Amino acid sequence: MSVAGGVITAPSYNGSDDRVVLPGFYLRGRLGGFAFSTRGTNFQVDLIRQKRGQKTDLKFGPIINLRSDRTGRIKDAQVEALGEKKMAVELGFSGGITHTGIVTSGYDQVGLRVVGLKDISGKHGSWVLSPTVDYGTPLSKRAFIGVSASVNVYGKGFGRYYFDIDPLGSAASGLPVYNRAGDKVTAGKYTIGLAGAYGLSGDLRKGFVLIGGAQYGRMLGRYADSPIVADAGSADQWLGGIGLAYQF
Repeated sequence: MSVAGGVITAPSYNGSDDRVVLPGFYLRGRLGGFAFSTRGTNFQVDLIRQKRGQKTDLKFGPIINLRSDRTGRIKDAQVEALGEKKMAVELGFSGGITHTGIVTSGYDQVGLRVVGLKDISGKHGSWVLSPTVDYGTPLSKRAFIGVSASVNVYGKGFGRYYFDIDPLGSAASGLPVYNRAGDKVTAGKYTIGLAGAYGLSGDLRKGFVLIGGAQYGRMLGRYADSPIVADAGSADQWLGGIGLAYQF
């Protein structure tokens, strides 16, 4: 079991050039042979039991996510004039494969996972598909480093709800009318991340662990062209965080 808390600095909304500081929380564990974890605002369960010592681990299970984009903390006056969004509840699946013992040692890992989410709350009424590849390796018994890369593919309704601007919104905000984000399914953002951990007790597997990470994201195509990003925000999206975990 691992539990962690810390602070995160992130854009105030997806595509913003203003930043907010938020509390962060992480939980990971195993119950009855089934792994569970949180990642951001989602909670997921792996329904495939992993046997101790196996090198290849298949993962598949349900995931639920709360999307709070533009539900508050909007610092840009023009985007705020468009009105706050309602929190979306998304349900879907998380699946992937991880293999241990690849390059540097018998303990490094490479993984491929895909997360698919569908809005079940009637807010954006659409879906998000996110394939991710990651690699991690221990540097010693007390230090670990990992890298990841992912892309978000958005359904039409997602673009219409979060990035298009209708005539009423344009009149209220001064931003131009925009309707291209919801025209078609497209890749709207990619991210590249770096994370590290350092065991304060001398062993990453138990006791207190210092954790940290940074992520660069880039809005793409029709999403980057939205006035919410191009005029009032930025296509470059930086995120960073630091915290303390306890392993037991």
